[in-house]
Amino acid sequence: MSVTERLLRVFRVDQQLSGLQSRLRAAERFLEEQTKQLDQIKSKRDAIAAQLKLLQAQAANHEGEMARFDARIETLREQMNQAKTNKEYKAFLTEVNTFKVERGAAETAALELMTKADDLKKQIEALEAQTQERTKLRQVAADDRQKRDEEIRDRLNELKGERDKLVAEVPAPAMALYTELVRVHGDDAMCPVEELDRKSHEYTCGGCQMAVPVETVNALIKGTAAQAPVTRCVSCGCILFIEKETAERLQPGNKGGKGGKKQKSLEV
Repeated sequence: MSVTERLLRVFRVDQQLSGLQSRLRAAERFLEEQTKQLDQIKSKRDAIAAQLKLLQAQAANHEGEMARFDARIETLREQMNQAKTNKEYKAFLTEVNTFKVERGAAETAALELMTKADDLKKQIEALEAQTQERTKLRQVAADDRQKRDEEIRDRLNELKGERDKLVAEVPAPAMALYTELVRVHGDDAMCPVEELDRKSHEYTCGGCQMAVPVETVNALIKGTAAQAPVTRCVSCGCILFIEKETAERLQPGNKGGKGGKKQKSLEV
């Protein structure tokens, strides 16, 4: 078995692993998105709650001032009742009127703050409702992620064990090359040679669709020695391979191509 064939077995297992893991990754991304949105809602709610607390404290201060003004006005009125002269009475009255103005300003400020506080309370109530809904949705996402993990866990472990055995049969340099190509190209690390026109000896890389020389196709078909080097696409750099059915069809003496005539050889 050639090095390419051994790598292809690893590649096939990696494709199965990727397919299974993609389902789990999709569930994890959905869970992450729900968690992110829930955190954003909570953060916004906490920020508004902090604003509300500040407004309530400011309103309480103004209400305290109103109470102090009321007490002072009440004292002045008692003093007015005990005034001995008209001048003294008018002095107390002027002071009462001044405190009334200041009390009115404090009351207006308190009312404005309370109105703003009511608006913030409504916002918090709306965010609380959103939090509850998003929490439910996040739980659904978490359950789905857990379910998918349980569904594929055994198969993943089985495939990982199979992969370890197959990797052990691949020469280290070839495995290192394959690993790097997977890192860079993902599923296009290995690509099949595709036949466009056998009669005209036209073949392409299944990854980049660039032409593959017929000499390369011949080398891939004949590369059955266990230590045969891998063949890479000169354009995209992927490791080329030929599907079993394609290789059998291209063997000398088999029918193929557009005309269906027997081919003596692919060699030029």
